[in-house]
Amino acid sequence: MAVTDEAITKIKDMLLSGELSAGERLPPEKELSEKLGLSRSSLREAVKALEIIRVLDVRRGDGTYVTSLEPQLLTEAMTFIVDLHQDKSILDIFEVRRILEPAAAAIAAGRITADQLAALRATMADISEATSVESLVEHDLVFHGLIAAAANNSYLGSVLDALSSGTVRARIWRGLTQEKAVDRTLAEHASIIEALERGDAELARALLTVHISGVEHWLRQAL
Repeated sequence: MAVTDEAITKIKDMLLSGELSAGERLPPEKELSEKLGLSRSSLREAVKALEIIRVLDVRRGDGTYVTSLEPQLLTEAMTFIVDLHQDKSILDIFEVRRILEPAAAAIAAGRITADQLAALRATMADISEATSVESLVEHDLVFHGLIAAAANNSYLGSVLDALSSGTVRARIWRGLTQEKAVDRTLAEHASIIEALERGDAELARALLTVHISGVEHWLRQAL
């Protein structure tokens, strides 16, 4: 194991054991390096790496702190990676979405509130074949994000949010507009809302699977 990797592992162990907790300040560099049996340079490299993935927050002139460790913070790096996708990886992303989003919809069917249903219906207002690609992308991001949020599972929601790339969606909606498939896609969104409103978990799961699979099939043809 590389020295920097060993340093990262040791800091992670401190977090897992509760020796360090969210929001807590790390001991001074000299003290921590001696405690962990690491060189100060190795510790600095480990801190830099953990800062990049938002586990640590280095505050100049103040010290280094553990972040809140909230799921949405820790998945920011995944969002960055998704935005750097290549053609093949778009399909990989859709495979993951096809597994996770229907599950989120099934959970949401039993937990969604009246306000969340109203918000979902509001996303459909004024959306049509004539709507701009930018507005369609915004609608899609909000629509799928609301379903994930309704599942009320912060980790699942954060992973799905990280997989939601506006860049990918813009390409898809542009293609769907050219293929005159916007009405069908929006009709699928409306059917998903109705299943959630009825609290039908299995129907919501099935409709989301078909919905994402349809877009995935279009992508495979387009790539």
